Amino acid sequence: MPDLPRQPPVPPAGPPGRDEFDGTTTVERQTQKTEPPRLYQVLLLNDDFTPMEFVVMVLQEYFRHDLDTATQIMLKIHHDGRGVCGVFSKDVAATKVELVLAAARRAGHPLQCIMEAA
Repeated sequence: MPDLPRQPPVPPAGPPGRDEFDGTTTVERQTQKTEPPRLYQVLLLNDDFTPMEFVVMVLQEYFRHDLDTATQIMLKIHHDGRGVCGVFSKDVAATKVELVLAAARRAGHPLQCIMEAA
């Protein structure tokens, strides 16, 4: 009888989900749907005491608006009673509100800054 080439032995079948060749377990990855963070508008409210120049300075310093944009937002606040300074994530918006309120207090102005869900 001629010699036949030898076949490698077949490893015994393990439990389901086990790789039969190296003994590792494979897990199927499930994709998770994540929603983008909710955004919040930071608004300045009009009052009869805070100087317009201070509002423009706040818009430039804390919200990085150029002089023309800051002036337009200030005029909107003056005429409409409130104006949007920017839209941010919740933590950033809350921090900006606190920074603006602290700056207004230091300067002795009653300027009000709030945040609302966008």
